Amino acid sequence: MRLSQSFYRTLKEISKDAQIPSHQLMFRAGMIQQLSSGIYNYLPLALRSIRKIENIIREELDSRGCEEVLMPAVVPADLWQETGRWDLYGDLLLRFKDRKGNDYCMAPTHEEVITDMVRRNLKSWKQLPWNLYQIQGKFRDEFRPRYGLMRGREFIMKDAYSFDLDEDGARRSYWQMYEAYTAIFSRCGVQFRAVDAATGEIGGDMSHEFQVLASSGEDLILSCKSCDYAANIEKATTPRIQLTPDESTFEVVETVDTPGQKTIVEVSSFLGTDPSGFLKSLVYEADSKPVVVLIAGNRDVNESKLQAFLGAGTLRLASDSMVEKTIGILPGYVGPVGLPPEIPVIADLSVGSGINWISGANEADKHIRNVNLGRDFNPSRILDIAFAAAGDTCPRCDEGRLEEHRGIEVGQVFYLGTKYSKLMDCSYLDENGDARPAEMGCYGIGVGRTMAAAIEQNHDENGIIWPVPIAPWEVVVLPLQLNDEAVADTAETIYEGFRLAGIDTVIDDRNERAGFKFKDADLIGYPVQVVLGSRSVAAGKAEVKFRASGEKTEIPLDDVVVTIRDWILERRLGGS
Repeated sequence: MRLSQSFYRTLKEISKDAQIPSHQLMFRAGMIQQLSSGIYNYLPLALRSIRKIENIIREELDSRGCEEVLMPAVVPADLWQETGRWDLYGDLLLRFKDRKGNDYCMAPTHEEVITDMVRRNLKSWKQLPWNLYQIQGKFRDEFRPRYGLMRGREFIMKDAYSFDLDEDGARRSYWQMYEAYTAIFSRCGVQFRAVDAATGEIGGDMSHEFQVLASSGEDLILSCKSCDYAANIEKATTPRIQLTPDESTFEVVETVDTPGQKTIVEVSSFLGTDPSGFLKSLVYEADSKPVVVLIAGNRDVNESKLQAFLGAGTLRLASDSMVEKTIGILPGYVGPVGLPPEIPVIADLSVGSGINWISGANEADKHIRNVNLGRDFNPSRILDIAFAAAGDTCPRCDEGRLEEHRGIEVGQVFYLGTKYSKLMDCSYLDENGDARPAEMGCYGIGVGRTMAAAIEQNHDENGIIWPVPIAPWEVVVLPLQLNDEAVADTAETIYEGFRLAGIDTVIDDRNERAGFKFKDADLIGYPVQVVLGSRSVAAGKAEVKFRASGEKTEIPLDDVVVTIRDWILERRLGGS
């Protein structure tokens, strides 16, 4: 490609809406244009990178026996109504009617459509297993589209769905896709971690996220240096805690006046004690029914864990009026002693980590000192419903300490079981002629997000630093004096040499100053810059700059194509 003929331009200014590096750099490098909030045009540079990611995905999935399909982006409401998600998905679903008044949506995901597709073909146990995937645009009407391709409304996604005879087969498919994802992101040249994750709206009982490590990541990840444990903060488990305290250390319960002091900070300051000695009592509404949750004052409730344990469709903190109606007191003074017996009480494991807690007294302007588990209150269940934190003991090896990282979720795998196949009657006849629901898994990769995450992880103050396997162009040839016939001819020869060698190459044949070309080359992030000036060509050499390291070297003109070709091919395979 000749840059003089290419449909692109770089920009100096940064859009005021671009708050993170990938968004800023993709705008400045002429990769994307915003058409509407959260909706973008993908220009040639971006699309070349996206196609490379897609090709890596296809190669890895096809090699594992997966088959590619393409499903409609516009989906009739009746499929979503079969699973109940038409009402549950909420405002993220873009809904509309056709000219006949029938309800449709722009699909944000395709569990219903693929299940319908399979149930039309599936008859016998002999047909399974199947693993079908597509790469397609999707739409989610995000409340706050932001960060460019990280959280847009329209996006490119690879989604795959496996169908198996039984749970064992489904779990084999799950781990095969886990391995495929590991290979895909390794080949893309990004640093990532696979972490235990919550299943969210998709459902199922097992999931892993693939997180590209980057300081700007929205997700918080905890991992152990002593073993391979890693989990999203929503799923990370807290340390095992001894729940048999020494009752001889229990002190006498004492009610104290705390006029107007409601929060832990206020009460601890008023009493001159540390907040870690407080027991928080929170009232939640789970499917509109009250439940009291107890947790140590220095921990926070992980609502994903709590909701999963309760099996609740909806979970939220109770309103002040509901707390007063059910407990008889406003929030700030609720405690575990003397609660109405009909209200279930769930305690976090951290409640067993201390003794002689301070808690609310279930009486206005009063708290209680020296409250203890077992003697003064007995919750219905004690389990892990807290957020883990950096510095906690690893829950897997019990030796290492958890460390905190920021990550960008680029892929997720789910074991679904029969959630969708039962609801939609996607079944097969087994060897005995009995109907059985197929066991399912689903697997997603954000293709555009993977490109953006690679930029978040690989950039500097001058621009993008592409991993070679997903770079839009691998080499740029930079002739500095186009009016010098020797320079121009040599640049053409080297450019053609790279093209014939199968290297993705552009030649910057624009009539611009050398400094302008260098800045553009760094901004766009070509992995290799081959610089040709009058002096170097006269000396029979090319100056080569490697974008990632900044290293510069001189290579004889006769050797430059072969040398750089070998360097590129090695990194295409190695994923860096």
